[in-house]
Amino acid sequence: MPTKTFTCTLQVRWGDSDRLGHVNNTRFVEYLQEGRVQFLNAVLGGSKQRGAAVVRKLTTDFLHPILDDSGPLTIELWITRIGTTSYGVRHVVTDRDGTVCADAEALMVAFDLETSASRPLDERERGLLAEYLVTE
Repeated sequence: MPTKTFTCTLQVRWGDSDRLGHVNNTRFVEYLQEGRVQFLNAVLGGSKQRGAAVVRKLTTDFLHPILDDSGPLTIELWITRIGTTSYGVRHVVTDRDGTVCADAEALMVAFDLETSASRPLDERERGLLAEYLVTE
């Protein structure tokens, strides 16, 4: 487990579930994105001076159903690797009882909005991301 993680909470929204009261798997991906956006805004300051970060790959293990009354959900995030232009973000989603509902990893690529191409991470970004880095 990492020494420094980012944690946020999200509510299960009324429209997230099907008629059986189970949250649809596509909503899990939205929860991951919401947590990741909060993390990146808090850690990198949400700055778009040079560009943004885009998801290159997302791998998700759906481990336990999320129900209408499972919230609030906790999403814990940390960095798994830092490359030249990319980095990995690990997400663990737990329900209000502490049950792990999803475990996911996103490969993020630094992206230059002006050139529509990947770009190297700068030293500031590397330093801030490294605070949350854990190698498993």
